[in-house]
Amino acid sequence: MVRKSPSKSIRIVIADDHQLLREGLCGLLAKFDNIEVVAEASDGRQALALVKAHQPDILLTDIGMKGMNGLEAAARVIKEYPHIRVIVLSIHSHEEYVWQALQSGVSGYLLKDSSTAELAFAIVAVARGETYLTPAISKHVVDDYIQRVGVGHMPIDRLTPRHREILQMIAEGNSTKKIANILHLGVKTVETHRTQLMERLAIHDVAGLVRYAIRHRFIELES
Repeated sequence: MVRKSPSKSIRIVIADDHQLLREGLCGLLAKFDNIEVVAEASDGRQALALVKAHQPDILLTDIGMKGMNGLEAAARVIKEYPHIRVIVLSIHSHEEYVWQALQSGVSGYLLKDSSTAELAFAIVAVARGETYLTPAISKHVVDDYIQRVGVGHMPIDRLTPRHREILQMIAEGNSTKKIANILHLGVKTVETHRTQLMERLAIHDVAGLVRYAIRHRFIELES
């Protein structure tokens, strides 16, 4: 859904794997004259392509999406397009999700049960260059983040964006050949990345990689 609005409106790309939710967000944000939804993505990889094409002010993204999750997409957008801000809109209030989002450099984190007014307030605040965390995220989550920043790098910090992408795809059950086809890489290249993953994480089998991906929220288990 794309609509016209004033030239000074805040331009947004929405990324969520549920079409109904995307349509709902578009309908809610259409009520605000200063906010324009320019494109919708159903996964992280599509979000990157749309961000590149539309150069929005903000990427509003979910976390749990197949192929490339929202946190990985956020990290890439922030690295490749530092002028574009990212807001995570998630069902998860667990500190590990918030920590990873903050570590990626996102400018906002809201829960999906937030009010429309709060979402609009967050969008305007982030567009001004501020950071917005929903009040529903307790103080101990922020304290936990501050403590971790001073601890030093964790093994996950040694992974490149490509490593993270392949780790998620392995955890989702994709074969080496399928990963190579999706990413337009050679099978041997994917095998090399998998070997590097294991070396950097000190994990020696695929099952271990899957457990690591689940523990660090690269994928979400079906409820």
